[in-house]
Amino acid sequence: MPTSFTVVPVKNGAKKDSEEEDVDDNNVLKEEDEEAAGDGVPKENSPFINNTDNDKGNNYDGTNMALFEDEIEINPMVSSLLNKLANYTNLTQGAQEHEEADNDEGPKKKEVKSPQMGTFMGVYLPCLQNILGVILFLRLTWIVGTAGILESLAIVLLCCSCTMLTAISMSAIATNGVVPAGGSYYMISRSLGPEFGGAVGLCFYLGTTFAGSMYILGTIEILLTYIVPKAAIFVAEKKEDEVNALLNNMRVYGTCCLALMSVVVFVGVKYVNKLALVFLACVILSILSIYAGVIKTIFEPPDFPVCMLGNRTLQNNNFDTCLKTKIIDNLTVTTKLWRLFCDGPELNATCNEYFVLNNVTEMQGIPGLTSKVISENMWSVYGPLGKLVDDKKLESVGVGASAQDKYLPYVVNDITTFFTLLVGIYFPSVTGIMAGSNRSGDLRDAQKSIPIGTILAIATTSFIYVTCVILFGASIEGVLLRDKFGDSVKGNLVIGTLSWPSPWVIVIGSFFSCCGAGLQSLTGAPRLLQAIARDGIVPFLQVFGHGKANGEPTWALLLTAGICEIGILIASLDAVAPILSMFFLMCYLFVNLACALQTLLRTPNWRPRFKFYHWALSFLGMSLCLALMFICSWYYAIVAMAIATCIYKYIEYRGAEKEWGDGIRGLSLNAARYALIRLEEAPPHTKNWRPQLLVLLNVDSDQGVKHPRLLSLTTQLKAGKGLTIVGNVLEGTYLTKDTEARKAEQNIKSAMSEERTKGFCHVVVSSNLRDGVSHLIQSAGLGGMKHNTILMAWPGTWRQANDPQSWKNFIETVRESTAAHHALLVAKNVDSFPTNLERLGEGTIDVWWVVHDGGMLMLLPFLLRQHKVWRKCKMRIFTVAQMDDNSIQMKKDLQMFLYHLRLNAEVEVVEMHDNDISAFTYEKTLVMEQRSQMLKQMQLSRTEREREIQSITDESRNSIRRKNQGAPSTTRSRSTSAAEDTQEDEAQLIHDRNTASHAAINDKAEVGPDRVHMTWTKDKLFLERNRNRECNANVAVRDLFNMKPNQSNVRRMHTAVKLNEIVVNKSQGAQLVLLNMPGPPRNRGGDENYMEFLEVLLEGLNRVLLVRGGGREVITIYS
Repeated sequence: MPTSFTVVPVKNGAKKDSEEEDVDDNNVLKEEDEEAAGDGVPKENSPFINNTDNDKGNNYDGTNMALFEDEIEINPMVSSLLNKLANYTNLTQGAQEHEEADNDEGPKKKEVKSPQMGTFMGVYLPCLQNILGVILFLRLTWIVGTAGILESLAIVLLCCSCTMLTAISMSAIATNGVVPAGGSYYMISRSLGPEFGGAVGLCFYLGTTFAGSMYILGTIEILLTYIVPKAAIFVAEKKEDEVNALLNNMRVYGTCCLALMSVVVFVGVKYVNKLALVFLACVILSILSIYAGVIKTIFEPPDFPVCMLGNRTLQNNNFDTCLKTKIIDNLTVTTKLWRLFCDGPELNATCNEYFVLNNVTEMQGIPGLTSKVISENMWSVYGPLGKLVDDKKLESVGVGASAQDKYLPYVVNDITTFFTLLVGIYFPSVTGIMAGSNRSGDLRDAQKSIPIGTILAIATTSFIYVTCVILFGASIEGVLLRDKFGDSVKGNLVIGTLSWPSPWVIVIGSFFSCCGAGLQSLTGAPRLLQAIARDGIVPFLQVFGHGKANGEPTWALLLTAGICEIGILIASLDAVAPILSMFFLMCYLFVNLACALQTLLRTPNWRPRFKFYHWALSFLGMSLCLALMFICSWYYAIVAMAIATCIYKYIEYRGAEKEWGDGIRGLSLNAARYALIRLEEAPPHTKNWRPQLLVLLNVDSDQGVKHPRLLSLTTQLKAGKGLTIVGNVLEGTYLTKDTEARKAEQNIKSAMSEERTKGFCHVVVSSNLRDGVSHLIQSAGLGGMKHNTILMAWPGTWRQANDPQSWKNFIETVRESTAAHHALLVAKNVDSFPTNLERLGEGTIDVWWVVHDGGMLMLLPFLLRQHKVWRKCKMRIFTVAQMDDNSIQMKKDLQMFLYHLRLNAEVEVVEMHDNDISAFTYEKTLVMEQRSQMLKQMQLSRTEREREIQSITDESRNSIRRKNQGAPSTTRSRSTSAAEDTQEDEAQLIHDRNTASHAAINDKAEVGPDRVHMTWTKDKLFLERNRNRECNANVAVRDLFNMKPNQSNVRRMHTAVKLNEIVVNKSQGAQLVLLNMPGPPRNRGGDENYMEFLEVLLEGLNRVLLVRGGGREVITIYS
């Protein structure tokens, strides 16, 4: 039975009988044909065009834009995009995560009404309400009396200038695109990045929370001091206990008020918002009553007498008349005032010396605008704690003030006063400029309303503050201005004595104003915290992102109330005000910084509609904020900065990575560009040289990292300093391997993160590994920031690999690193290297310095010992001496060299004698060369088989072509002709692999139009195959046994064997051995022998790092 092999023409794809079917041009293609086509191009019955029932959310319709239909999923039509933009609604905080969450709600989501608020109602009035408040009513008169009109104006202008400059920067940021309702936090985080955004956002949250404390304390102060003083729980029996009693009352009532307000906010926020206009009306009415009262003082000053003893101001709470004695029925009797300074009501009772020597006088506390009192109030009157409030223009007789005077019914300073303290107390009265931007989601045109409304509000409030400072100083006596709690006018609110028609207008108005501001703070602060938590940048705050079903931040409200209670327990309005001043000033500082950065960097997306800004104004505002922080309280400023820094570092270390296109990233890019340009100007000096690593990392078939310990070694060698590029090469084309490349890059980055390797990942897809590695060596890095050292693992399976490319690629990498003047580090047994968590308690790092290649062998152990893994290992340096060398002198010279290098190491010189080449070395070389020869023959045999198969295929194709050309063309149908033309190019050889070595083809085989038959007899086939095999085998065996090893290879093997014996003898127990790496042979024919030499050299050693210098000195003895 003859054995045959046949050449058969085969078609690609499914078989089609299109020639036998009548296809109408008007009919659409069948579904089977579409699937067989497999080109992914939609046909005319695509659902994009005709089948609208199956359209899943695509807004594409019609055939006018069919050219773009393939990418309609990722590139929507402009019409649909504009429709979405037109229907855009501002969400709670505008973060992408929130939008995705809202999209997931589906039909449950309520329809959002389009915002309708304009500039006046949406920005101007909210800013006005937040800016004007407790400080204006409770502390501004005291600030004017203490600092004087001039310094008070300086304080007002300083703070108002700060907020005006911040408002200009904020307006530029707010008009640079759509700002969702996130206010300052959204603007800062999206301008300066998540680290700054989170830090400043939390500081702004703390500021808002402490503002709530301040407003609640103001509410309780008004309640207990001016409305119902008898409601006090703690009553002081002595004057010295009044301060403590007041603070305790503030704590108790403040805690109750905070609890009540928290319940109101929790139950119904909508009622708080509805009452906002009522609270604002109270503020406006109070201010109008002040101006009315000032005007009335011109014609009829109010009657508020102040009782003076000598030049000292008396508390007018416990006596009715400002007299020592009075005559009743012709009898001189003492008054209540007498009993306050004497030990009895009798005329001969023992009295205070100053009381006896000085007369009691009465003066009008509010003389009016026409009284010229403005000249007396122009200058400051600062004083320490307990200083008596006196009037220098009145006469005073007798002794000076004593320590006991503050316990008598005098008006005294309750705190030490100085300029910077007053700045810190006053600054909260100008905060609140963010109220408009916080409501941007409710504005009809936020980009127009925010700048106009905010700047007008600041201008209005600045005018009110400036005029109030001047009018207070021109209408009220200095002693009454410095009376913080109105004790000299029977406990009336000082600013209330000036108002018209009644002091109660101011008292009630300021009370409701403080209540409203406190409720607004407790409403806004939890939402700000919820926004930060939902952004996910601070992991431990994520629990506060949850709330009730309607989105109300329940957990954030609880935390806010807890922090607010801290401010309540402080209990002093003057102590709480500087705290929130710090946090607000830090927030304003970073708003200015964000605007200045964006302007200077000229980022393409920086196109604000508000044009009246400049980077110099932002920089001035930033400097002013920083100065005010230290002016208010330098220690509070340091604490606030420390808190912000801790939050920043925490977010940087543990926070979620967010990319918001922030200005800090742009600043980093500009700084990097500048540094790279500077680096490229000149190569680094030897003193600055450090290994900039290109790590050649391999991945497995699943794109997992093969040798993660190579990254551990990188981390230990670099310690986060300098450049590290982790490179990998995938075989194939980028179009087909892009998914694998991204997966490999992600896996490598994860491994780098686990091993704490700081650097960059670079995955290259190339047609072969050799070219890919070459591309990495040539092109990795940028400018002056390029690698100078290559780190790779030893190819441990090079002997087992059937494909010689594994070790050929390795040797070519060695050659290319030398050509590129890069140092090369090869780690053998890299999987046994220590991890970053291990600590090598003892042992040595042995350096075998055979040849000098720039000092890399000296530098690497020093760098490794900087890491805690190798810190306790000692360094030993071995060098090899020949017969002609002076070993003793070499050791002394090496010790001196190390001394100048400032390196501590043990030195040993090993003598290597010129022994005869052993039979073992000779035999090992012979085995190596025989193995190389066998590999070459195997490679040649495989190549010949492939070549003969190709020749048979080519000959069969030529036979088919000749046969087709000889057949008469008239006997072919049109369909048969088309089929044979296709067959001519698609012939495929089907044969027995055992006959692949035969080169002859039977020319007499029958050749038809469809098939080619070439037949052999079985006997002839086996005879021919066996004859060729025996011939080739005999020749190969005879050549191998007759081989003589090359003398050059014998000498190299001798060196490897002897050096290996010495190294193993001295360093077998070392933790790491560093050894000079011999260069590859110049003749590429000996590459496989080179790998054998290295294997012999490293045999018996556990951890080895082969080092090859880059051709330049990397270590110097000079400073």
